[in-house]
Amino acid sequence: MTLRPFHLAFPVHDLAAARAFYRDILGCTEGRSSAQWIDFDFGGHQIVAHLDPAAQPVAVANEVDGHHVPVPHFGIVLTMDDWRALAQRVEAAGVPFGIAPHVRFAGQAGEQATMFFRDPSGNALEFKAFADDAMLFAT
Repeated sequence: MTLRPFHLAFPVHDLAAARAFYRDILGCTEGRSSAQWIDFDFGGHQIVAHLDPAAQPVAVANEVDGHHVPVPHFGIVLTMDDWRALAQRVEAAGVPFGIAPHVRFAGQAGEQATMFFRDPSGNALEFKAFADDAMLFAT
């Protein structure tokens, strides 16, 4: 089975801030855009920032391995090297981590490096990496 790209549309209150964050900090290539939305290449997947000046972040969290994980959130499973490089870029850009880069489920099935932070509109993002990608769906 060939993995197909997913599509995700999400609200942002400021398109210029979204463009600067997703393009300049996360390194997403910009695709089509209008005065109301911007397409980004998010690791081969299509995400679309849609303008909603009244957009408010959701403040729900679930306990996962001792941390309060924001719900909803989205992100990409990266290689370990790319994950480390992104953590350094995000920190250098002064983006505060909601959950700082760390290893979750250490020594267990599904052990993973993970980090959480929010975009300028408050949308929660998680980026993770596995030493062994076969552990992605480990039980």
